Amino acid sequence: MKELRCLSDIEQAAAGDGQLIWAAQGQGGESLGPGVRAWSHGEAVVVASPNREQNRLAVKGDSGDAAVLVRRALDEVGASYRILGESAVIDELVRELPGLVPVHQFFWMETRSPSGVTADGVRWLDTRSEREATSLFDRFFPDSYAQPGRAGVRRWAGIAGMLDAAVGVQPLAVAADAWSATGCGFMGGVITHPAARGRGLARAVSGFVLDALVRHHGRAALMVLAGNTPAIATYERLGMVKRRFGAAQMQAG
Repeated sequence: MKELRCLSDIEQAAAGDGQLIWAAQGQGGESLGPGVRAWSHGEAVVVASPNREQNRLAVKGDSGDAAVLVRRALDEVGASYRILGESAVIDELVRELPGLVPVHQFFWMETRSPSGVTADGVRWLDTRSEREATSLFDRFFPDSYAQPGRAGVRRWAGIAGMLDAAVGVQPLAVAADAWSATGCGFMGGVITHPAARGRGLARAVSGFVLDALVRHHGRAALMVLAGNTPAIATYERLGMVKRRFGAAQMQAG
């Protein structure tokens, strides 16, 4: 098992794989993000990325080599890490590693191109507007990893309007630049108020954020659960390409 200590090593081993580059959490220069470690073995690569919301171990490559590497990497960083990778690799790891159980299926989606969206009315939110957006998550998306005020969530874009005269103007749809890294920007926390759905607001807000991330990082990515068909369709219309991934975790005890 060879440890990869700088970003260029991971970029070379990743061979263009956005998930590994994102997991490295580089913030400029050759350094990896705080606490991030990475290794290669044969034709497999893993990147262990600690996070307050969820520790993640991104994996890519030959499933046999990956099984050896994941076992050794978990010995180094601990069993709290959720393992993420293409579905075929995760399925094989579940078969090969005792105690590893599947969690869910999702799509890793990314783009390097402008979305082509005309994002009329979308803007980066100020601190007050971010606080106002908190109610969207409290009421409609409490399980979102990205929420206003959470660590790693850099900024929010949104579009506001009026649904109730008694409430006044309020955020109707928002999306975040969250946990972005050198070489791979990341979007999370996409939500539209249920009463404002069907008006293309999520597409406008998402396109605005994705375009900003592509301009700054050269690539933008997100993760979406495999069953969220409407969201997947929206992101595909924005030019994002999807790959089916799986998540797995070691059973406690």
